Amino acid sequence: MQYEYKTSGTCSQKIFFEIEDNILKSVQFLGGCNGNLKGISALVEGMEVSEVIKRLEGTTCGMKSTSCPDQLATALKKALNQ
Repeated sequence: MQYEYKTSGTCSQKIFFEIEDNILKSVQFLGGCNGNLKGISALVEGMEVSEVIKRLEGTTCGMKSTSCPDQLATALKKALNQ
């Protein structure tokens, strides 16, 4: 299933992702640090959603209380609860 998540507190504005059989199939960020976010996407695609959440949740960026990876974890948790 495909999802779209509006981020909060980060440079990226949205995250588009697809989950199939509890596996994160694709991830694309709109905005943010292009190279870093492409790298994160490449690393997490193909992983179990729960593992991605476990690894990324709570990651901060500078003085911010969240980050693009943390927002991805939030988006995945929300998708699982739908």
